[in-house]
Amino acid sequence: MTKTVAITGATGNIGAKLRGHFERLGWRLRLLDLTDGGDPAVLASDLTVWDERWASQLAGVDAVILLAGEPSPAASWQRITRLNIDLTLNVYEAAARGGAKRVIFASSNWTMAGHRFDAGDLPTDRDPYPVNPYGASKLFGERLGRSYSERWGLSAICFRIGYCQRGENLPGPHMGWGEWGQAMWLSDRDLAQGFEKAVTAPDSVRFAVLNLMSANPGMRWDLDATRRVIGYAPQDGHAPVLTSEHRAGAECARETRVTITAAENLLNQMRA
Repeated sequence: MTKTVAITGATGNIGAKLRGHFERLGWRLRLLDLTDGGDPAVLASDLTVWDERWASQLAGVDAVILLAGEPSPAASWQRITRLNIDLTLNVYEAAARGGAKRVIFASSNWTMAGHRFDAGDLPTDRDPYPVNPYGASKLFGERLGRSYSERWGLSAICFRIGYCQRGENLPGPHMGWGEWGQAMWLSDRDLAQGFEKAVTAPDSVRFAVLNLMSANPGMRWDLDATRRVIGYAPQDGHAPVLTSEHRAGAECARETRVTITAAENLLNQMRA
């Protein structure tokens, strides 16, 4: 069945990959990004500023895919506030006002980054643990999706997206964050399948936060809910390949996290 889908952040890494996949399906697309890159099919739009010109592009669609925003985990609160909070609010509001059926929000594995050195699986109902403004803003976007679903009837599916690189996106030891990074690899094929199934999921799916990674052997990210809610069936997987440099880097990061956690606990005790 042909779908009409609006993609914000359409010229970025994930946006371009989804555009190609959806075009092959024959779906009707409305493409928005901050700049059009010389592509007449893309509407250049600053989504941090409300404008009926871009808001009207989200009206009546089967799904709004919300990829637009600041992509860097190292971004400052100043950039995050404008690009990942103000912008996200505007897109949800435009989707709800315009009668879009669903928003598919690109959340992030960074909402759970503080659990990197914990034990146990990482289902999406485990307590969130962002460690930077970027991760906190993605958690905000998830909660905003729940709010719009409960109060305005807008279906919202939020994907905690794994590690999807630009270009060929091949897995391996070149990826950042050692075992943690490789274990959440998301292939282009699984990325496309996940978003396609989110668009076509039944209307009964009113709100869901779902992990979106490939089926990487031994990973902690729990895909059970993703399989159950939208029928996701990952086709790819990669077992991490670790070097001595990876192990040394992981140990340094672990020690840093222990120090930060101890400082946080001390501050909490002093405030109590």
